[in-house]
Amino acid sequence: MSNDALRIKATQWLVFATTLWGLSFPAMKALGLAQEQLLPGRSSFFMAALCVFYRFGSAALLMGLFTLRTLPTITRDEVFHGLGIGLFGGVGILFQMDGLARTEASTSAFLTQCYCLIIPVWVACRARHWPPWNVLTGCVIVVIGIGVLAKVDLRAFHLGRGELETILASVVFTGQILWLEHPRFVNCRVSHSTAVQFAAMALSGLPVALATTQEPGDWLRAYSTAPTLGLLAVLLVFCTLGGYVLMNQWQRHVGATLAGLIYCAEPVFASAFALFLPAWFGAWAGMAYPNETLTRELLMGGGLIFVANVLAQWRAPAPVPPPTRGE
Repeated sequence: MSNDALRIKATQWLVFATTLWGLSFPAMKALGLAQEQLLPGRSSFFMAALCVFYRFGSAALLMGLFTLRTLPTITRDEVFHGLGIGLFGGVGILFQMDGLARTEASTSAFLTQCYCLIIPVWVACRARHWPPWNVLTGCVIVVIGIGVLAKVDLRAFHLGRGELETILASVVFTGQILWLEHPRFVNCRVSHSTAVQFAAMALSGLPVALATTQEPGDWLRAYSTAPTLGLLAVLLVFCTLGGYVLMNQWQRHVGATLAGLIYCAEPVFASAFALFLPAWFGAWAGMAYPNETLTRELLMGGGLIFVANVLAQWRAPAPVPPPTRGE
């Protein structure tokens, strides 16, 4: 397979992975609403950290079973690789969760995408040259698109603790994206690195869950119904085993900068899923969870993000060499 064909295939799989991550937003919202009925008055941090622990802990066990025959041959680099992307991802999620409790969801969605600007600057400093003009332009357009999608009001914007923690989370997510494709780990087996990653992410949520526990029985009651277990299964199968495995397998073939732009489409897919999934999840769990409506901001913001990714993926055709004498 040629490099261009491989890049196109990798781009398609990363778009699919981003689609799966978009599913996590309505699923996690529905899970939180269902758990409020089971455990009223409990800390939102406890619920979120417990979900991280169960979700990624289960994923680590399943990946361990999947790689059971080859796991004894895991290398030091594969462990180091998985620990890096797992700790970056886990710590980033915790900062994002804490910041979200102190700022608007739209502001959090906007600031989380800061990595699409941080990554090209880092890559430029490391390589000592800037990315192509179309990639840089795509980065600017995608920031504008996210701002439109999130309905950010710059006149009311301020940098408080929540905003600063969300920016810090984006910096940490940048580390995850860059660590994933570090040249040292080019020969690492993705299945082994991913198993370690999931274990590290689960362990990053454990201290927060323990620190915010009110009653030990809450660990079981939070997932004591079919809807809560089913929503956890959706997050586990589609958003974790699907999205993260695809990211780990294919990102190396497009590079961190272009991958960051693709991942910025996550809020678009989340908004699209929110047009019809909430009512389904609400009916299943026996609670009120209305669908969102199609808005001008969704169409404009999503369109800008799409244009940004098409522009960033565009490559000028190679110049045709002049004919030689005698032709």
